Amino acid sequence: MCGICGVVALAGSLPRDDTRERIRPMLDALYHRGPDEAGYHLSDLAVLGVTRLAIRAIASGTQPLVDPATGVVVVCNGEIDNHRELRAWLEARGHVVPQATDVAVIPGLYLELGEAFVERLIGMFALAVWDPRRRQLLLARDRAGERSLFYTERGGQVLFASEIAALTVDRSLPLLPHRDALQHYLQFGIFTSPTTPLAGIQRVGPAEAVIVTPSGARRSRYWRWTPVATADTASAADTFDGIFRDAVRRQSDVDVDYGLFLSGGLDSSLVLSVAQQIRHRPRLKTYTLRFDEPSFDESDYARQIAERADAEHIPVWVRAADMPAGIASLLRLVGEPLADPAWVPTALLARRAVEDVKMVLVGEGADELFGGYPTYLGATLGARYAQLPGPLKALVRKAVLAWPVSDRKVAVSYLLKRFVEAEGLNGLQRHLSWTSTIPPATLQRLGVKASLADAGYDVVGDLLDGLQRHDLETSLAEGLLTKADRASMTSSLELRAPFLDVAVMEYAATLPVAQRVGGLSTKVFLKSYATRYLPASHIYRRKRGLSVPLATWLRGPLHEWARSRLAGDLLGGAGLDSAVALTLLDEHQQRVADHARPLWTLLVLAEWFAWLAEQNARRGGEVPAVAHGRYLEISGVSAP
Repeated sequence: MCGICGVVALAGSLPRDDTRERIRPMLDALYHRGPDEAGYHLSDLAVLGVTRLAIRAIASGTQPLVDPATGVVVVCNGEIDNHRELRAWLEARGHVVPQATDVAVIPGLYLELGEAFVERLIGMFALAVWDPRRRQLLLARDRAGERSLFYTERGGQVLFASEIAALTVDRSLPLLPHRDALQHYLQFGIFTSPTTPLAGIQRVGPAEAVIVTPSGARRSRYWRWTPVATADTASAADTFDGIFRDAVRRQSDVDVDYGLFLSGGLDSSLVLSVAQQIRHRPRLKTYTLRFDEPSFDESDYARQIAERADAEHIPVWVRAADMPAGIASLLRLVGEPLADPAWVPTALLARRAVEDVKMVLVGEGADELFGGYPTYLGATLGARYAQLPGPLKALVRKAVLAWPVSDRKVAVSYLLKRFVEAEGLNGLQRHLSWTSTIPPATLQRLGVKASLADAGYDVVGDLLDGLQRHDLETSLAEGLLTKADRASMTSSLELRAPFLDVAVMEYAATLPVAQRVGGLSTKVFLKSYATRYLPASHIYRRKRGLSVPLATWLRGPLHEWARSRLAGDLLGGAGLDSAVALTLLDEHQQRVADHARPLWTLLVLAEWFAWLAEQNARRGGEVPAVAHGRYLEISGVSAP
């Protein structure tokens, strides 16, 4: 894992002394992503920098990588899992790969295959390739979007970085909120490609390559999850077992100690069981969140699975007092809001884990690939519900909306209320309504026009196929994986998700719909497969997922903090009325409605606007000194 950044000139040249002073604050802002080593390559046309977290080839992994014959420069944040096969392929064609590290194969691949080389990479990555012969910058991101990458064009130059905060330290970049993108954030809690919260800054999408030249930028998608039911159901479990074990083997092929984030659910439990069989290492360490509220605490299930796999169980407590300072710290470090309440708890989990290990395996991606969310069931049930007589639906709606507010995790009342409120919408619109962070009716109260249209995801064929692909490319790539990346890298901890190995993803696409969601069952195939490794009582227990007891906390220990943040004018930058936000808080306090997720979404945005104000205020001051010491200058000139 690393942080990458750079400045390239599409016209003219870069003054070397000024450019050194521009790259060092960017590297400083990314230091938490790679504290083991940092360096940059500087020429008259470009400067590319890296902060490195050494996971493979620890003593031989210096970046940037430079091809001496062509001047092509590569920086990469991530891990290339098939690097051995690619190295052999390159050497057979006469390329010398000088370093043992996995990313060292990228320059040769680019020189052999051009921009199509990204299709050959297996792993998680965000990378940049600067080709001075063409004045061309290539930016690319892995298929699932496990690693992020941002860029902006200004004055004939392109700036790029792994995190927005590393771009905002450059004083040539104006920091203006992107109003439309912020309204999308309010509805869904994330930003989707190519938008970001700041006008002029764009993100590279999952499985996307962006080519920037003096004539402009060209974006192209090199891979997409496309379900085509071809799996032989008679041998499916045997076939998948080989694929999944290979994925776990590749991703745990590292030169450092690693552990596992264990939620107590099916997905991470399955990763643990397979990893323990494959590697036969001394006891793996597992890390599990704990909450005081019983319905949110699943640590007993995690402990049972850890003991069954002969792994060490390490609980990490999360309490309400952790949230205010935690979210403020995260936003200031990375520069973008994210409404997932589990962001802070995941960061606490990473902070504990990094005391023992440098990498952990996680279970992300299984729900999206194998059909694990209750909303997928709801899509089918919604179509049936729509066929009921109008008077009957009216009675159901009245009864459901009268149901008392509950603070329990995954409360039935909450799910049913979201269900009936989505009446009259088509399948995709229902899904977007159910998964929205702030419901459409609440958005309207806040003065935000809700939109459930998504022309890029017209459902062709089975509805489930379209919903899963939508979730893979949006809520997973720009939500859950963004949360995981930003949370873990605050402590310089790498996260790896075996379910997002390309072979696993493509096998999931071959499963018939009924093997993903059938009747009232989710993850039909994966649960059946898991019986090879886990007890049925664990596999078939009710899905609960990682959540945070926000509803209770906002009525108690977080109430005054929430009121103080919402009462100011911080939300004015998004066109929101603080008085309405405070009314939502009062309604939540009085149990008129459960506004926990909308309130948290607003609170995170308020904290982000506070960070933005601080950034703009600092622009009148002195340039900060380099905070983290020497940076190796790869160009052959010693760093001062």
